[in-house]
Amino acid sequence: LSGLGTPNDLRTYVKNGTVEAFELWDPAKLGELAGHTAIALASGRISGEEGQTFEAGDLGDYTIGKDGVISLGKPTVFDKDNIDDFDF
Repeated sequence: LSGLGTPNDLRTYVKNGTVEAFELWDPAKLGELAGHTAIALASGRISGEEGQTFEAGDLGDYTIGKDGVISLGKPTVFDKDNIDDFDF
């Protein structure tokens, strides 16, 4: 059983076993990627054209996709082992 919610919303259910795990994109990583993207754009390293690549610190390298889309990648899996590491 799962649903859409944040770690704070689902913590009780993950800990009591009702929900084994759920996935979301980590907002801190999304923010970090957005920051690196803005810096790369502002500095002229990228212009936003499809196929351009740039380095995003510890997150690694990213390629600009169709319509300027940049995907963070796979979402974070939240489960009983890591749910207490997140507070949102």
